[in-house]
Amino acid sequence: MIEFDQYKQTLAGLAEDFDRLREALHIRQVGDEIAELEARAQSPDFWEDVDRAQRIQTRVKHLQKKVDRFDRLMRDYEDLQVLCELGAEAEDADLAAEVGEGLDKLEADYEALRLETLFTGEHDANNAILSLHAGAGGTEAQDWTEMLFRMYTRWAEAHEFQIKIVDILEGEEAGLKSVSFMVIGDNAYGYLRTEMGVHRLVRISPFDSSGRRHTSFASLEVVPELDDSIKIDIRPEDLRVDTYRSSGAGGQHVNKTESAIRITHLPTGVVVSCQTERSQIQNRETAMNMLKAKLFAMARAAQMDRIEDLKGNQMDIAWGSQIRSYVFCPYTMVKDHRTGYEMGDVEGVMNGDLDGFINASLSGMKMEK
Repeated sequence: MIEFDQYKQTLAGLAEDFDRLREALHIRQVGDEIAELEARAQSPDFWEDVDRAQRIQTRVKHLQKKVDRFDRLMRDYEDLQVLCELGAEAEDADLAAEVGEGLDKLEADYEALRLETLFTGEHDANNAILSLHAGAGGTEAQDWTEMLFRMYTRWAEAHEFQIKIVDILEGEEAGLKSVSFMVIGDNAYGYLRTEMGVHRLVRISPFDSSGRRHTSFASLEVVPELDDSIKIDIRPEDLRVDTYRSSGAGGQHVNKTESAIRITHLPTGVVVSCQTERSQIQNRETAMNMLKAKLFAMARAAQMDRIEDLKGNQMDIAWGSQIRSYVFCPYTMVKDHRTGYEMGDVEGVMNGDLDGFINASLSGMKMEK
């Protein structure tokens, strides 16, 4: 059957791709590092430094997951080769369909793993902290902010990441004025770091009785969650800490006490809030971790060695840095202005189909779909 001949050619062509992927992922070196770290874990004094021991265990888990995914990819590849040979000998149409479906999945899994070779940043493996803020425009912009929050939540769920809301401020009529949330999982920051910037919506507003077309904006900030290996000193006198009653998720207790925390870093004007933990102490700890992550990211961007050198004029939201437009009317199109990548399926994008945009941004390629 001609289908099997085509499948054999495709599988043969993938052999070199897998060899390059093995080299790009440094599978042999990763295996050596896992063996070395596991040997250190057998040392009698391994748990004397608990923080160091936990970092080593986390590192081993992360490396082993990479090796396991590559090994599974190779097993699937070899199984498809065998299935293709059996199907060709038997000229079995059912097996041809099975090989075709398996090949589609194999290529998708390969592309997902290949993408991880682009995660070369120091903190790409970390969890990500995302903050969405509505631009000018009242209810329309706030509705757009909620739509973006849903979009990223759907994307995270499809990739088996966890979502944890940290702070949320609802609009008076609809939507969200702002929301901060964590995306938890391996390489979350690596995937999402290129999403930072201003997102633009063009549509017929459901809040306009005249049916006019509106343009709305929302900004997205993305920073990595820092682990304990990053030490950041923030002077207490540089902070203003306010407490208030929570209004978001967290159970009935949230409105009874002033457990929510808002921290302002006075030299820069950076403000972080947390209201979804169960106590003021937990909210304060989470808010401080967010503040450290934001100040660290901004200091790195400004190429500064010390947090205290940051000033407020470097912390302004870059509303001019529009990265993507989502057009619902007069035509349907989502376009990334940095890479030129486009998709006409606006509904699919709003349901979390962001991989094409993320891949194009990470690869630095111009492409269309």
